[in-house]
Amino acid sequence: MEDLNSTSHDLFNPDDFLITTNGAMSVLDGDGPVLAEVADVSDIVHVPLELELPNDQTLSDAAVSDASSLKRPRPHDDDDDAADDNDAGGWETVDRQSRKAKKAKKIPQPASSNYPSISFNHNAKLQSKISLDQLRNLVLYIFAEGVSPQWVAIANRPQFRKIVAIMVPGLEEAMFKPNVDFATYNEQCFDLDKKSRVLTSPDDYYPRLLKRDELPDILKDFAAMFPHLWPVKTPGNEKYGFMRSPLGTMLTAPTEKTKEEKATKGVQPAKEPRGWKDERTRITEFLAMPEDFQPNGYVLHPACIPAERRKNYQYPEGWVHTLVDNFEDGDVPEVEIQQGSVTAGRDVYALDCEMCMTGPDEYSLTRISLVSWDGTPILDELVKPDKPIIDYVTRFSGITPEMLAPITTTLSDIQTRLLGILTPRSILIGHSLESDLRALRLTHPFIVDTALIFPHPRGPPLKNSLKFLTQRFLKREIQNRSGGHDSIEDAKACLDLVKQKCEKGKAWGHHESQGENLFRRLHRAGTSYRANGGIDATGGARVGKTSAMIDWGDPMKGAGAASTYPIGCRSDEEVFENIIRAVQGDAAAEQIPFGGVDFVFARFRELEAFQGWWNQNRNIDGLQVPDMSGMSLETCVSNLAQRIKRIHDALPKCTGFLVFSGSGDPREMSRLQAMQSQFKKEYNPGGNWDELTVRWTDVEEQALKKAVGIARNGIGFIGVK
Repeated sequence: MEDLNSTSHDLFNPDDFLITTNGAMSVLDGDGPVLAEVADVSDIVHVPLELELPNDQTLSDAAVSDASSLKRPRPHDDDDDAADDNDAGGWETVDRQSRKAKKAKKIPQPASSNYPSISFNHNAKLQSKISLDQLRNLVLYIFAEGVSPQWVAIANRPQFRKIVAIMVPGLEEAMFKPNVDFATYNEQCFDLDKKSRVLTSPDDYYPRLLKRDELPDILKDFAAMFPHLWPVKTPGNEKYGFMRSPLGTMLTAPTEKTKEEKATKGVQPAKEPRGWKDERTRITEFLAMPEDFQPNGYVLHPACIPAERRKNYQYPEGWVHTLVDNFEDGDVPEVEIQQGSVTAGRDVYALDCEMCMTGPDEYSLTRISLVSWDGTPILDELVKPDKPIIDYVTRFSGITPEMLAPITTTLSDIQTRLLGILTPRSILIGHSLESDLRALRLTHPFIVDTALIFPHPRGPPLKNSLKFLTQRFLKREIQNRSGGHDSIEDAKACLDLVKQKCEKGKAWGHHESQGENLFRRLHRAGTSYRANGGIDATGGARVGKTSAMIDWGDPMKGAGAASTYPIGCRSDEEVFENIIRAVQGDAAAEQIPFGGVDFVFARFRELEAFQGWWNQNRNIDGLQVPDMSGMSLETCVSNLAQRIKRIHDALPKCTGFLVFSGSGDPREMSRLQAMQSQFKKEYNPGGNWDELTVRWTDVEEQALKKAVGIARNGIGFIGVK
């Protein structure tokens, strides 16, 4: 007889099939054995086969549709009847899909073809040094399905078990050059134009091959742990004289876009982050502080200047000041503030001005609009400039010669009216309000600037446009008229942005520029594969990654608060011990489960303290800088190298290992930045130059740019244990 698993049955005899009364079934064949189950011929019953077929199904169809079994398609239809007969007439359910669960794959051996690796991509055409952002994105790619890096080749990504990243401020490229003399190392010059500790030229973007024979004795182990020394650039801007925090950059992941956001063009409406909670906040929390005025181009109000300097402070001709003697004059007693009021008893006005050109790079007021908190226009006037207009800039200002022809209102008239409206309890709202106040030649100490409270994602000095903020946060269009801007419309847009900020809280508008905490991203979107996550992670599954932040002081006061296990330390030796603990876990799983966490981030700081890189101004823990006077630089570097080697030796197989400095030497940059800040506090356009304690000229400006360039040049090492 034909194989029943075949889908072809040309000859089919119903009499070949017999079913016994006890449910046994067999196929009679001329050469087949006698059925053992049949005790007597009388037990055999011929069953008309068509009775077993579903409606509208032919005999041949039934045979083809269930070739692997001749049981009826719905074996549980008559369960109740079968139960009454002690299951004598029941049907057995056959699970044909049951298979033995496959075991999780074993950790591959280093020599095997499926061992993970991170290697320099020799086909990559680097256009710049790799950045700290790229190091962070490397972690995200391996553990959280981030964007694939183009500067390295990553093989067998699913096989990575752990990643350990260690930040070592104070570690410099010149320490790895042959025959380095650590005794005189700190006597070397910092000048980029002379002999510098930054060996890689600005145009040399490629990593340096580490050769054991060419390294100092105390650093030879680096060649066994890492194939290359990578020049790494810290985010910043030489032109504007600043460098971003290396630690903040590394521990902040860019905001993840949805598929819809990636597919949609144009400005995307702002969305609340996961777990967002509104925190109603008073408008006074968003006031610009006196130290924020000058860096953002504002002219200081007398209330912002210390009393001893105020009488000698000279303003340009034609400027007026609102009648506020001290900052405390704006305070409103709590008993006068309505419960739940976001205005905190203050009078709030949104201001916007339009200007026309009256000279090269000179703009004069031609329209002013002032709107109250409820959106009512308080003032909307055209103004006749004192000087002839050379360009009406109508496409932006909306002002035409015909509009100003009959106007007699002057700037002085507007100043008088504003001084009558603005009191010590008044707050002015605007976008890049320093430009409007310069056109008005007026100062006021209580300012809320939407360009500052909704910062640009790339940080200052960049600013978002009002049009962009309105599209993103208010979901409406402004400044799209062919006849130019409408100052009433712009003022109301600023007002609505501030109202939204008050309802949402301080973090609203900042969350986009700050991105997402790296530990939180790994916990939320960490991806495991079958190789390291078991059978349930076949094809990659978002199961989350555990993490540990190991740092001096209290990691709970910073980004480390989002890690699974934040661990504070008081020495590099404690940092070393806790890295091993986080990797391997506690023996009895007292806190960290046996086997450790997936991602470890740590920071060694003794070399940073020895080199004088420790910035006390950012010391949020109140930590005392350790006394390293009894140690030489060579000993300090040697201790560091030994700890890194011991960590490497203790790592399990298939562990990614990153060591990076974070930045270059920031000391000269910090000194010049403090000098510039002091100059801005003391400088008076009409004052006596000789009375300044510090002077800021083009010489210092160029020196700051060069110092920022040095500070932004760090190094990094990338390997796999």
